[in-house]
Amino acid sequence: MDIGKLEQVALRAIWPNEALGFTVWLADNLDFLGEAVDLQLSLVRREASAGPFSADIVAEDGTGNTVIIENQLERTDHDHLGKLVTYLSNLDAKIAIWISSDPRPEHETAIHWLNESLPADTAFYLLKLGAYRIGDSLPAPHLSLIAGPTPEAKEIGSQKKEMAQRHVLRLEFWEQLLDKAKRHTSLHANISPSKENWVSTGAGVSGLALSYVIRMNDAQVELYIDRCDKEENKGIYDELLAGKERVEQAFGGPLDWQRLDERRASRVRFVLDDAGLRSGEGWTQIQDAMIGAMVRLEKAFKPEIQRLRI
Repeated sequence: MDIGKLEQVALRAIWPNEALGFTVWLADNLDFLGEAVDLQLSLVRREASAGPFSADIVAEDGTGNTVIIENQLERTDHDHLGKLVTYLSNLDAKIAIWISSDPRPEHETAIHWLNESLPADTAFYLLKLGAYRIGDSLPAPHLSLIAGPTPEAKEIGSQKKEMAQRHVLRLEFWEQLLDKAKRHTSLHANISPSKENWVSTGAGVSGLALSYVIRMNDAQVELYIDRCDKEENKGIYDELLAGKERVEQAFGGPLDWQRLDERRASRVRFVLDDAGLRSGEGWTQIQDAMIGAMVRLEKAFKPEIQRLRI
């Protein structure tokens, strides 16, 4: 059996320009970062201003918290640490993520200290970025978590925190949606409201889920595929993709098919733009649209799922 040798690739050989290369790539691949820090991340904007400064990426996590992301293809320095603190306070963020090819031990210590000292709902992450290939393969980026929040560090803070307003909004939103949904479908009838930005139920096959997702500025319904095995997930996705024309005809319009080759899972989704939690006065219309889309999505995929060779 031939065995390849793992070789490191210079980051500048992949992204000669940090701002125009790596930052743009990362903004389009936040799932890659999300897996490394165990967060669901969605892009809000790039180059967000904080006075005369500009954060590389502003994102949102699964519970609606603002996330600041700073990148360095070089060694960590005091300048970027200061920027992170500035952005965290000026952009009303709860999470700061610092990515570097060479984290200094002193900065690792500083991140540990910040996680111990700041309020329990605030978190700092420090990650090391590398890239590797085997033989003539394409270079593959890799993130290693160097420092992050821990339960032990958060115990130093207050043991009880008032639930964040966004959590309250989500709980209220899901209570309303799930109550309405029962009048149209039994899919999520046994699902309880949550402070998370998603609620899911099985799609008839283990590892396949039909999910509602709500964010601050948009919403979606999706078929999520994750049977804990990447090859199996991609095989299921490809089988379903073969019936794309039938599915979209039954659904009544185009869907966003995401194989997510660099991720373990895959998904097919329908996004409702300008339909997020911020639209408080329009929740009724948003919920009705989400429920209608979910009913159509389940109906469109049901025969395809029943035909899966698993």
